[in-house]
Amino acid sequence: MITVALPKGALLKDSIRLFQAIGLDFSAFLDSANRQLQIPSTNGAAKALLVRAQDVPVYVEYGQAQLGIVGYDVLREKKPQVAHLADLGFGHCRLSVAVKESSSYRSALELPIYGRVASKFVHCAREYFDALDLPVEIVPLYGSVELGPITGMSEAIVDLVSTGRTLKENGLIEIEVLFESTARLIAHPLSYRVNADGLCSLIEQVRSQAFATA
Repeated sequence: MITVALPKGALLKDSIRLFQAIGLDFSAFLDSANRQLQIPSTNGAAKALLVRAQDVPVYVEYGQAQLGIVGYDVLREKKPQVAHLADLGFGHCRLSVAVKESSSYRSALELPIYGRVASKFVHCAREYFDALDLPVEIVPLYGSVELGPITGMSEAIVDLVSTGRTLKENGLIEIEVLFESTARLIAHPLSYRVNADGLCSLIEQVRSQAFATA
């Protein structure tokens, strides 16, 4: 039986809708009274795991799930050993550099040498500033990253932005975009190569449905 790793959070509803369209119903995960983390599809043809978005590629890489849906931002940050199969076209957001609106900084290169940048995307932020040849200190934060500039702990942040509302409400503005992110379909490399349990057929169905609704 094929196992699919689904991400908690913003991508879950669209992920479930995509699989529903090809006959795999995991909508029980949307029931707030449901506490199960593993459920079969209603037709019994597959099962799904509900995990943190950052853990989706881990379950796929280690073979506990043959398929997964995860944001491109997670793939860029973690660089897991998985097969990247398709851009699913939903979950649009971007990884950006943001600063206090009241600051004088309007580009990343204007940030001070050895200044502080707070982010949970430590590797992406480090790669970006290394490419700019701008030495900065990356401060790892994993919640309320916006507080970095507000409290004066950092000059900037690198964080995901969707509508920009959270930044605006906290007096921050975007000054650079590192990359755009959408939901991606990934697979366990060996399972994909050997077409375990008819995996390739399922992948083609998901791809076709994603492209049809894009």
